[in-house]
Amino acid sequence: MESLQSPENGQLLLINKPLGWTSFDVVNKLRYKLKIKKIGHAGTLDPLATGLLIICTGKMTKQIDNFMGLEKEYTGTFVIGQTTPSYDLETEVSDPVDITGVTGQAIRDAAQSLTGKISQLPPAHSAIKIDGKRAYKFARQGKEIELKPREVEVIEFEITSIALPNINFRIVCSKGTYIRSLARDLGEKLGVGAYLSQLCRTRIGNFKLEDSVSIDDVTPPHADLLQH
Repeated sequence: MESLQSPENGQLLLINKPLGWTSFDVVNKLRYKLKIKKIGHAGTLDPLATGLLIICTGKMTKQIDNFMGLEKEYTGTFVIGQTTPSYDLETEVSDPVDITGVTGQAIRDAAQSLTGKISQLPPAHSAIKIDGKRAYKFARQGKEIELKPREVEVIEFEITSIALPNINFRIVCSKGTYIRSLARDLGEKLGVGAYLSQLCRTRIGNFKLEDSVSIDDVTPPHADLLQH
C-alpha cells in the first residue's frame, strides 16, 4: 500500500459515484482534495447513475484507455409502458400506455433478442461528440442531430425480477454500450415503450463496486484506499 500523500506517482482509486454527480464532478472534487493536477476517470457514468468509477492519478492516467476497454456490469430498473426523449429520467415521461398484454416470457424473449453483438443507436442525450460538441448539448437545445449506429456486445442480459411496470435487470456488456438505448430497444420490441429509471455500475473488468469507497472517504492520509 502507498500513501495518497504522493498521488503523482500514479494510483488507482475505485469510487462509488453518488447520484446526481457527473464523472467530471468526481474528478474535480478529488483533484482539489488530493491537490493533484494529473487525474482522470476511466469511463463516464451518467449523473442519474450510481456505482463504480475508476479514477487514475499521476502516471496511472496512461492506463485509462486500457481500463475503459474492459467489460462492464450493471444492475437497474426499466419502466415499460412509458418513454422519455433521453430514455431515462433526465427528460419528461410520456403518458402511460396499456401494458396488460405484456407477459414475463415476452420480456425475457425481448432481452434475449438483445443479447450478443448488436447494432445500437446511441441516445441523442449522450456525451458523444458531434462536430466537436457533445450530443446532449444539441438535444437540450431541441436541435436534431444524426447519430450513427455502432456495434456493441451485450454479453449477458438477465431479467432478475418483474413487478410491472418495473423490470429489474443485470447486464454485462462491452465498452460503448448504452443501457438507456437497451431500455428503448426493449420497449420497442414489446410494443409499449420503456425507459431507464435506475442504474448502478457494479463491475468494470475485475474491479468491483463492493471494493470501492465514497468520495468523502478519500483523504491523503488514508493509505488503505489505494489499489495497485
